[in-house]
Amino acid sequence: MLTENTHFGPRRISVWMKEAKSVFFIGVGGINMSSLAHLTHIAGYRTGGSDRTESELTRRLESEGIEIKYRHDAENIAGYDVIVYTVAIPPENPEYAAAAAAGLPLISRADYLGYLMTRYKNRIGISGMHGKSTCTTMCAQVFIEGGADPTVMSGAEAASMNGAYRIGGPGNFIFEACEYMDSFLDFNPSIAVVLNIEPEHLDYFSGIEQIKDSFVAFARIAAPDGLLVANADDENVREVVVRAGMQTITFGIRSPEATFRATNIVRENGYCSFDIMKRDVFFCHASLSVLGLHNVYNALAAAAVADLCGIPAEKIAAGLLAFTGAKRRLERIGAMRGAVIFSDYAHHPTEIRASLESLSHMGTEGEVICVFQPHTYSRTAALFDEFADAFGFADRVLITDIYAARGTEDYGVSSKKLAAAIGDKAEYMDSMEKTAAFLNSHLLPGDKVVIMGAGDIDKLFSMLDIDPSERGRPS
Repeated sequence: MLTENTHFGPRRISVWMKEAKSVFFIGVGGINMSSLAHLTHIAGYRTGGSDRTESELTRRLESEGIEIKYRHDAENIAGYDVIVYTVAIPPENPEYAAAAAAGLPLISRADYLGYLMTRYKNRIGISGMHGKSTCTTMCAQVFIEGGADPTVMSGAEAASMNGAYRIGGPGNFIFEACEYMDSFLDFNPSIAVVLNIEPEHLDYFSGIEQIKDSFVAFARIAAPDGLLVANADDENVREVVVRAGMQTITFGIRSPEATFRATNIVRENGYCSFDIMKRDVFFCHASLSVLGLHNVYNALAAAAVADLCGIPAEKIAAGLLAFTGAKRRLERIGAMRGAVIFSDYAHHPTEIRASLESLSHMGTEGEVICVFQPHTYSRTAALFDEFADAFGFADRVLITDIYAARGTEDYGVSSKKLAAAIGDKAEYMDSMEKTAAFLNSHLLPGDKVVIMGAGDIDKLFSMLDIDPSERGRPS
C-alpha cells in the first residue's frame, strides 16, 4: 500500500524509468518540479503535469511541448507510466489517489531528484536554513566560469542559467538540498555543504535538537568517501561537524581555524571585496556583485567547493565577480520616484535582518523602507519575538496580511499585532492597493525600498510605476 510517506531508492526508480515512456508531475508549477519536468522532457520521456495556477514557469513548459492541466483530475494521468508528486500533495488528491488505485509508481520529488543525481561524479548538495538558492546559483556561476559545465537544480532562477536549472555534463551536479520535512535525506551528495543552522520550519521540526539531528544525517549520507563543507562561525554547524565525524573543509570570517577564511573585508556601497585565505595562505582576492556581508559566507562556501572540484583560484574569483544574484534574493529591480526598489524572498528573522543591514550600507542618503508579507501563521507565531526585533535596520516598515501557504489556523497572531510589536515605525497595511498607494505617494529620492516575503507579495510590483532600466548593480 502506497502512502504519502512511502520512499523509494534510486535502484527501484531506475527499474521503473527503464520501462517507462511517460512521466506526470502533480504540482508541476513549483520552481523545483518545473525543473524536473524539463529534465525529464529532454531525456526523451513524454512529460505532462498539473497545477492549479498558470504561471511563467508553466507557460515555459508548455512552450517546450509539455502538456499542462490547470486542474487536478484523475483523468489527467491517463496514459502515463510514472507519477512524481511534491510533499504538498495530499493522498486524497484525485491524481494521486487514481495513480495509487491503478498501482502506478508514485515517486516523491525528493526521491526522483535523488535518482537523477546518481549518474554524476560530483554531487554537491547545498543545505542550510538561509542562502541555499544564492549559494547554489553562485556555485553554478563559478563552475561555469571554470569550464566545469555543471548540471544545476536551484530553488531560484538566475541569469547565468536562464532559469532555475541548467543541463551540463556528467561530471558535476549542484543542487539545493532543502531540509523541510527532511527532504534532503532522500538525496545522495558526495559533497554536503552546510551554510547555517537555526530554528526554522517549526511546523515540522520539534526544535533545534531535531534540526541538528537531521543535518547530521544529511552530512553522513556523503560519508565515508565524501566530504562535508561547513560554516565554522556557526555554533550549531560546528556541533554537526563533530557529530558527523567525517572529513570536513570549513569556511568562515571570525574563526581562525577555518580552512577558507575571508580577511581584509571592504564594503563599498553595500558590496564586499575581500581576500580569501586557504589554510592561512593567500588563495585569491574576491569582489562580489551581490549586496551584503552574508554573501561573503556564500562566496567562501562556493570557493571551497570549487577548489575541491579542481577549479583554479583565478577562475573562482572571476566567477564570484560575474555572479549577479538569484531572482528575488535582494534583487534590484529598478527605480521609482528616485528611490531604488529591491525584491527579496526573506521570510525568516535572520534573513530579514541580513537584507536590511545590507541596504543600510548603500551609499545613498534616504530611508530604508521595508514592505514585509509574513509567510505562514505557524512561522509567525513560533518566531514572533524574533520577527519583532528583526527590523532594526529599517526606518519604516509596512506589514501586509500573513500569507497562509499551509493551513488556516492563525495561532493567535496577525500582521496587525506584529506591526504593533515592531513599534512606531511599523504600520499594518490591510490591502495591496493601500500599500501601493503609500509607496506611490511617499517615496523620496535616495530611499531604498525592499518588498519582501515568500508568498505572493511580488504581485505588488504590477501596481507600482517602476523604471526597470535601473536594474542590477550600478556601474
